Amino acid sequence: MKNITKLGAVSALSLIIGASAAFAEDIKVAFIDPLSGPFASTGTNGLHQFEFAADYMVNEKGGLLDGKKIEVVGFDNKISPKESLIQLQVAIDQGVRFVVQGNSSGVANALTEAIDKHNRRNPDSRVLFLNYAAVDPALTNDKCNFWHFRFDANSDIKMDALTDVIAADDEVKKIYVIGQDYSFGKAVSAAANSMLKAKRPDIEIVGDELHPIGKVKDFTPYSRKIVSSGADAVITGNWGADMLGLGRSIIENGFTGPIYTYYGAGSGMTAAFGDSGKGIIRLISEGQVNPPPTPEASAYYDAFSAKYPEGNIDQTRISNTIGMLAAAIEKAGTADDVVAVANALEGMEYESMWGGTLFMRPNDHQLIQDMHIAAHTNEGITYTFDSSDYGVLVESTVEMASKDSESSCEMKRP
Repeated sequence: MKNITKLGAVSALSLIIGASAAFAEDIKVAFIDPLSGPFASTGTNGLHQFEFAADYMVNEKGGLLDGKKIEVVGFDNKISPKESLIQLQVAIDQGVRFVVQGNSSGVANALTEAIDKHNRRNPDSRVLFLNYAAVDPALTNDKCNFWHFRFDANSDIKMDALTDVIAADDEVKKIYVIGQDYSFGKAVSAAANSMLKAKRPDIEIVGDELHPIGKVKDFTPYSRKIVSSGADAVITGNWGADMLGLGRSIIENGFTGPIYTYYGAGSGMTAAFGDSGKGIIRLISEGQVNPPPTPEASAYYDAFSAKYPEGNIDQTRISNTIGMLAAAIEKAGTADDVVAVANALEGMEYESMWGGTLFMRPNDHQLIQDMHIAAHTNEGITYTFDSSDYGVLVESTVEMASKDSESSCEMKRP
């Protein structure tokens, strides 16, 4: 009897421990982006920002629900759609219910289709896709689905704000458009052409071309064409190594006009441009780092810099993504029922530490927010990038950019 009682007590204790472990199980978020290859620095910096946001905003404040922590798990997709789908399945098999990705709209398109298909076939293991940087407009238009939420402005929204600024500059008469040869690069080109024609029909597009993504080692041939075209300004959606290579080559070949970029700061680019980029590199982005808009933003940036001295908060949307996800989980009262979490995200208004109110538009899951145009400089800035003397300073702002813009999304809800 004594042995039976002892075994019974041990079994009961095991059940209690097991139940407690399950009760406090971490909420896993899969980060599927490049952690090797030519875009590794961009992906690694993004992963660090997600890990920090989860710890600083959630875990160190007691977690969510009954003390659950957010665990960000990195999966290297090598910037390949095929590899991304493999990593997605690995993440799902590990019990992940939230996926974040941002580098490459080509990858995002593959992921959103796969997640939609998976969720229809597997209602007990559904997944939400939190897109923090892939800005192909189709993702919240014809290719929209209930499981996809975009926390960055799409390329059309950014171009709308950017061309407002360009249209107001009477000195710009000729523009060269150049980008990476995939869905995002094509979207940037199409938007630039149509919006400039509508706002400033006198501006001439003197060049419009695409180059292979991640494969160009020497951008000199492209840069020489840009300079010889007589362009007053350049527009590019390039990111990562392609942004750095193109930008440096254009400047080295004598171009002195503004280069309007989507991703022309951080991840080593700001330090590499240095003094050569001053007065030339412009950045369209969400969130404001310089000057810091709130004391909370300053405290957050200081804490991040203490942990990652060589890192940058060049994607404020990452902390917005974690903050809004956490708020949605708390409102839903669960992290397991992703339909309830998605319903909580729809229509959410969220006050960002980086300035302004964010609004998750219900009809297409596109986040609406302020857009800023900032300049590469070493003057008047509080926070620099890449351990350099340079950063970006906001010059103009478009509030709640494209809030009432049309969408072709026809959302099918579960």
